[in-house]
Amino acid sequence: DGYSRLSAYEKKRLKNITENAKFFAALKLHESAARLNQIATKRQSHVTKRRKPKKVEDETARRRSMRLLRVEPLDVPLLETPARPAAEEYPQVPVGPLPMVPEDQVENSKWTETLLSTWMRISELKADDADRGTPDIKRYQESLSSMVLSEENIRKVVKARVCSMAIHPSESTILVAAGDKWGHIGLWNVSCRSEEGAHMFIPHSFQVSCMHFSPCNPAHLLSLSNDTLRCGDVTRAVFDEICRSEENFSSFDFLEENASTAIVSHWDGDVAVVDRRTPGTSSELSADIGFRRTRTVHVHPVNKQYFLAAGAVDVCVFDVRYLKAKGNKPLSSLTGHTKSVASAYFSPVTGSRVVTVCADDKLRIFNSKNIQVLLIFKKQSNKIKTHENSQPKPGWAIWDPKQEHCFLVGSMAQPRQIQVFQDTGKLLHYFCNADCLSSVCPINVVHPSQNILVGGNSSGRLHVF
Repeated sequence: DGYSRLSAYEKKRLKNITENAKFFAALKLHESAARLNQIATKRQSHVTKRRKPKKVEDETARRRSMRLLRVEPLDVPLLETPARPAAEEYPQVPVGPLPMVPEDQVENSKWTETLLSTWMRISELKADDADRGTPDIKRYQESLSSMVLSEENIRKVVKARVCSMAIHPSESTILVAAGDKWGHIGLWNVSCRSEEGAHMFIPHSFQVSCMHFSPCNPAHLLSLSNDTLRCGDVTRAVFDEICRSEENFSSFDFLEENASTAIVSHWDGDVAVVDRRTPGTSSELSADIGFRRTRTVHVHPVNKQYFLAAGAVDVCVFDVRYLKAKGNKPLSSLTGHTKSVASAYFSPVTGSRVVTVCADDKLRIFNSKNIQVLLIFKKQSNKIKTHENSQPKPGWAIWDPKQEHCFLVGSMAQPRQIQVFQDTGKLLHYFCNADCLSSVCPINVVHPSQNILVGGNSSGRLHVF
């Protein structure tokens, strides 16, 4: 057989090899090995497979620091910013008049009728301002010391950060209105002292940046949002639309005692004159005053033709009679601000002083020379440089309407407080209550004739001293 020359051992070895080969061939191990190798290869490729990168449009946009980008914020920065609700939760408010119906109640609700009827009743009573004057500082300090805050005078009136407030001039009932950053307006009858005393309405789609009760008819509450100026008329239970614009509104003030005309500022720097007596929702005039941004406007309390505008670093006085579309020049400029100006307001009785709040942590008080004739402000001003632990909260410094020489501003000092300064820079008083007031109140309002102060915080809560 070809193996005759092999020894018996070698023949036996070859026989074993052949039999073993036949045995393993019968097992078909090469096919099993191939299948096992294929399965192992699949599992290994599945485990080591890299994830597909997310598409750019699926990724959530990362927040960028505006400070590091050296971009100026569009609004006065606040420490506490609540998360915005879902878009479907607060749909866009329709154009035109809106019924004065609270968000959480049906029409003809008994509680709503009680609140609106109270507002209507107290608006019919005229406040006696014949005795309005400026008390001396000593009596004024005593009146401030008598004002206290208690738990029953604290209420969450709107859902988000308070951006503006107004207080009804009634001397018998405390009625406060607050506007938040989502377009809600809350009405609170503080004198009611019950759960039924506060209701919330939604007349706007965006931040309510400014509110005033009409000085001649407090049954009207005017409110300004980014795109519209509305008038809440309680006699007809409706929020009328006075003016609408694609430009973002920032502030407004009445040009006349009858509140028929108003000066309205835009975030992009322009100002507009609005007349409520003319049909339609367009302004009478839009004027470029040379500002890059305008945050607040305020009309002189005596000479109504003058108004004060505050912007990025600009604070200027203009005459509304000479406004035109382009090329407007200020009558006076209040210089010295090195950073963004949050607000600027005339003193309430004579308008001979102006207080400004600047992002450089300074409050400035400007005095005027012969304001009724020339309206020229001194370049020298009192600067209130605050300490790091008591610096003013970015917001508004407001004059007390009952005191020509004193103004109030929210503070970041501990315990949380609202400070009262004299126009000389002296700190006269501070309102605080460690048990009841634990947050900063950047937005404040003072009653025109009573010893009542209301402070609003970033969670929609009001505190009434």
